[in-house]
Amino acid sequence: MPTRSPDGLGRDPGPPDRRASAALLGLCPSCGSQTLFDGVVRFAPQCRACGLNLEAFNVGDGPAAFLTLGIGGGVTALAVWLELAVGPPWWLHALLWPPVSALAVIAGLRVAKAWLLQAEYCNSAREAGSGDL
Repeated sequence: MPTRSPDGLGRDPGPPDRRASAALLGLCPSCGSQTLFDGVVRFAPQCRACGLNLEAFNVGDGPAAFLTLGIGGGVTALAVWLELAVGPPWWLHALLWPPVSALAVIAGLRVAKAWLLQAEYCNSAREAGSGDL
């Protein structure tokens, strides 16, 4: 039986530093094993350690849009700063910013998806209209 929080509304998520490290390292919300991801940003079908069905969670692709917009704004600001401060040739911008953007989005997407899955697990979130109140 899952551990319930003191208010009875969800599972006990533990201290905030444990939740942050679980999201950063891709840890299973149930057992804490590093088995959350099966690919770069794709969840495993189930935890290889405890058997938690990870396909039952609906994290979706919502974090991708916000990360792309946020990181795109940050990278644009850095590119403008670099241009005004140093004035490098245009090809340096072309070589530098696409890989920086791609790596930042992929790394951020892993953390955001893991964080949302853990939040869904801890809060016992369900689809609307699933019959559970």
